[in-house]
Amino acid sequence: MAATATTDATTTFDKKTWMGGVEPMNASYGKLMMWFFLISDTFTFSALLVTYGLIRFSYPAWDPAIHGEVFQFSNLYWPIPEKVYNSVPFFHGVDLPLVFVGLMTFILIFSSVTMVLAVEAGHRRDRADVEKYMLWTILGGLTFLGSQAWEWSHFIHGTDQGTIIRELVGGEWIQRTIFGANLIENQYGPPAFADLFFFITGFHGTHVLSGVVLNILIFYRTATGLYDRRGHYEMVEKVGLYWHFVDLVWVFVFTFFYLV
Repeated sequence: MAATATTDATTTFDKKTWMGGVEPMNASYGKLMMWFFLISDTFTFSALLVTYGLIRFSYPAWDPAIHGEVFQFSNLYWPIPEKVYNSVPFFHGVDLPLVFVGLMTFILIFSSVTMVLAVEAGHRRDRADVEKYMLWTILGGLTFLGSQAWEWSHFIHGTDQGTIIRELVGGEWIQRTIFGANLIENQYGPPAFADLFFFITGFHGTHVLSGVVLNILIFYRTATGLYDRRGHYEMVEKVGLYWHFVDLVWVFVFTFFYLV
């Protein structure tokens, strides 16, 4: 009797740990590989954000005693985020610091909530609920991408006033006004500010776009009954892991770019 109990306990222990079996720690091969990918992607985003931090703090912050009481954009110091990201669609000329990017962040986080509900519905094998919440998640992702596209266009276009710069041309100093930002010059501050903005937010946006495409594929397969025929909705959970990762990374990107 005792020997049988010991054997059963050992068998159960072996199946739930890294001592063999096809699903160590009760994780399937697919979920395990997704976690490996997310860990490797974490290193990439960490390197990018650490680079941003090092470059950011290599420039001085705006000091009224040195640079004047009225804040102006200059390549001599790092811009204040509230002065750069202060526009909202359909409210031209109204100063609304970080309102639009805050709305973008809320939309992306809310889409993570609907993804949780889709995964939970998959555990119940409730096809209708999975379809419903996946649609909401897709809509949230597309809305975020559209908002980011508008923010990029505004960032590239610049303010109505522009920024006056002095540069040496042919041995003479001349003044000219620049508007917006690109990879060569930047109205808002040092060129590195725009370079990092385009690269890091663009890299994250590419992840969001990939996630939306995956979510559309999952929705299609759910609607056609593929997962009902398989007998499980694990694929929804695996894509959900990726989507939560994308949302979590945005929290750090938001902190570095818009709050620091």
